[in-house]
Order: sequence, then structure tokens, then C-alpha cells
Amino acid sequence: MAHTTARVSGLAALSAVALIAGCGNTYRPVISSINPVGPAGQPTKYAAVVSSPSATSPGLLTAVDFSGDTVLSTPQILTNPSYFAINQSGTEGYVVNAAGSFDDFALSNPTSLLTTNIVQTSLPASSNPISLSIVSLASAGLTVFVPSQGYSTIAALNGFGPSLEQEIAVGANPVYVVGVDGALRVYAISQGPTSTCPSTGQVAAIEGASPLSISATLCVGAAPIYGVMTSDGRRAFILNSGSGTVSVINVINNAPDSTTPSVTLPNITYKNTGGTTVTAAPNPVWADVTSVTDELVVLNQGDGTGPGSLSIINIPLCNTSTQPSNPSCNTTNPVDAVGFGSIVATVPVGTHPTMVAMLHDGSQAYVVNQKDSTGQCNAGEGSVTVVNLVTTVVQATLCGISTPAGIASVNASPTLVYGHPNSVAVTTGTPTGKVYITSPDAEFLTVIYTDTDSVVTHIPLQGYGVRVLMTSP
Repeated sequence: MAHTTARVSGLAALSAVALIAGCGNTYRPVISSINPVGPAGQPTKYAAVVSSPSATSPGLLTAVDFSGDTVLSTPQILTNPSYFAINQSGTEGYVVNAAGSFDDFALSNPTSLLTTNIVQTSLPASSNPISLSIVSLASAGLTVFVPSQGYSTIAALNGFGPSLEQEIAVGANPVYVVGVDGALRVYAISQGPTSTCPSTGQVAAIEGASPLSISATLCVGAAPIYGVMTSDGRRAFILNSGSGTVSVINVINNAPDSTTPSVTLPNITYKNTGGTTVTAAPNPVWADVTSVTDELVVLNQGDGTGPGSLSIINIPLCNTSTQPSNPSCNTTNPVDAVGFGSIVATVPVGTHPTMVAMLHDGSQAYVVNQKDSTGQCNAGEGSVTVVNLVTTVVQATLCGISTPAGIASVNASPTLVYGHPNSVAVTTGTPTGKVYITSPDAEFLTVIYTDTDSVVTHIPLQGYGVRVLMTSP
């Protein structure tokens, strides 16, 4: 009965329109389509994965579409790749191997990326490169910095080519170059010793004017291994694995931070299998930083037998909002705010952790471990520790599996992390972000969703994982 009434009412309305139209005006019905409302479109971004089938076979670059976790291309790259990095805009990728070969490729459209598009060059013989960094300095453009341990130099290559522009002499055993796009300078980390820093490591400040030159040499802690710089280019943090400290550098002043030159990381205490309490030095190895929450997370490896830890460090600078109450605050060269350098918390993670990556909003951090330390996973298997940076507690532990039967196919163990993880990359998304994990003993990329902190799929790589990176946060 209700349907009949509705039809009668509709006919009456049409009759009324007809009568009105007869008065001299013509009214025509307009039909407007209503498009279906679906989920928000995903941003164009890719996971770029470098893998190696064997030490004598060409390596592979696998480009994975973020929105569908589908493989877009798998071109061949140099043999036995050892380190992989991309520029800050996510448009160019660079790979190096221990033999000194160097590859460059565009990531702006991975769908059409072929082996023939890979540009290969060579570094000087016996240079023994171990890492690389890509930075667009404020006064020098895009430059690729490659530490050459064989010569105690930093090879500087033009990022568009690439071609070797110059070699910069630094301290013995250079390991990494720290910098961000737009920074005034970058810092080359060397473990030394040198006459300037006979008992510690050092960083050499490389200026962007052409030719590149060193403006200062700053002593840091023992055995520096890695570093990060804030996105505004104002502070750099150097991880000293030998002394268990983080050196803080004021990039604007090109000197150690005046109020907090270093942060001492806490030792790690645990009980061994015999029940004896062991105290291990922190041994920091990796770090990540976010400007959203003004926090630095430092991954401490410990002694490699017991658990590692993740130290959450507060690093706020004074800003315009604090100007009225802080007359010394200079927005061009801000000083440390109250609480700068304080350790908010130190959270236990797995055994022998290798890398940490933080979500862009600073809410969570993901740590990849060679072994689990909680007892939740099978003995000897790897794991991923999810740390809630708001509550500063472990939110989840994801277990790994490394037996041949366990990772014989994509879905052999669908809820587990494949292999003993060695690299991690995270990215935001709608409705969920994703975490990508590689392992040196698994030919698969593990994908984790950040809303559930669970493994959702694995992607075949055809080679053993070296490193995964995202083209955008």
C-alpha cells in the first residue's frame, strides 16, 4: 500500500508540472547522477626493494605498488648489491656493491623501469664503499656521497649522471655521511683514530660550495657508526657504538650543541639462561627522527646475546610560540628547548636488532630483530617489535620463521615474518599504513598493516633481501 501511495503522489506531482508548463514556460526534468562514494584514493608511492639471488648473480630491483602490493617491475642491477638509498623526493635510486660498482635509476615511474634503464658506473678500484647518502645541499645541488674505506675518502658524485666529481680526504674508516636536503652542510662520520681525535671518532663538515670542502673536524664518541639530521637541517645526531652515546651537533653553528653536546644511553640489564643478571653496554646502531613529535629514537643492539632496547629521546627546539617567555630564542638559530636531550623511555626489544623505522606521525616504531627475546616466538627465529611511542610500551611482537618448509611459498606461513629481518620501511596510508620487511635469508617481502600490526601478505622477490625503502612517507 505504501508503494501505491508513493506512485500516486509522484503522478500528481508530474501532472502539476504539466499544468504549469502549459502557462507558457517549459520545464524540463534534469537528471543528475550521484557517483558512488568509496575509500579515499591512495597516494602514488612505491616500495623499492633491492635483493640478491647470489654473490655472483646480478642483483634485482623490485618495485612494488603501495595501493595494491603488486610487483610493477624487476630490472637487473649490479652484482651482489650491498647498500641502497634513494633521494629525499623519492625519484632516484642508487645502489653500490663492495667491488665499487655503482647504479643509478629513476623511480618516478617504476612501471616502465627496465634493465636497460639502469645506469652503471664504477668507483676507483679498491675503494671498498660501505654505504651511500644522497643530499641536495643548499648551495651544491643533488650530490651522492659514498664513503670509501680503502682510501679514507668521501667520493662525491653528481646525482644526475652519475659521474665522480671529486674525492674528499677524511679520517680513517669513514662509514656514513649525514645530511638532509637544503642543509647548510653534511657530516662525514669516520671512526679514526686521527691526530685531531686520537681516542674517539670524528665528523668532517663538508660545505656545499663548489668544489666541496671541509670547514671543520669535530670529535665525537668512540666508534661512531650512523647518524641522522632533523628535517629542518638544524641538528645532527651521531650514534657512537663504542661509547654508548649520541653526539649532538648544532649544524647552524657547525659545532657541538652548546647545552647538550651528547646524550648518554642507558645500559641494558637482563637475565641470561642461567638466571644471572647481566649488564651490557647499549651499543647504538640505528636511529630515526620525526619533526611531528620532536623525538629521536635510537636503537641499541646491546651485547647481541640478550635483548636490545629502543631509547626515545626528546629533542624540541625553541620556536616562535615560546618567544615571549624565552627572549634568547632565535628562529634563525634556535636554542634547545626545556627537556632537550632527555630520555623519555627505554623500551626492551628483540635480540640483535638491526634497524628501526618510525611512522611519520611519531606514534609507533617498528624494530627488526635477528632473534626474539620475549619467548613468544620459536627459538632462533627473527621478530619485529612494535613500540607505541605515546605509551612507550611494546604494543606487539610479530614472530618470524626461517625454515625452508616455512617459507617455501608466499602463503606457506601467512601470519609470520619470513626470515631473520635486516631492513624495514614504513609509510602512511588510508585507511591503514604499511610496514615492509626484508630478510637476508628469505626471497620474500613481508607486508604488515599498521592498524592491526599483523602480517597480511608476502611478495616474491626472486632474491634475498638487502634493503627496502619507500619513495614517500
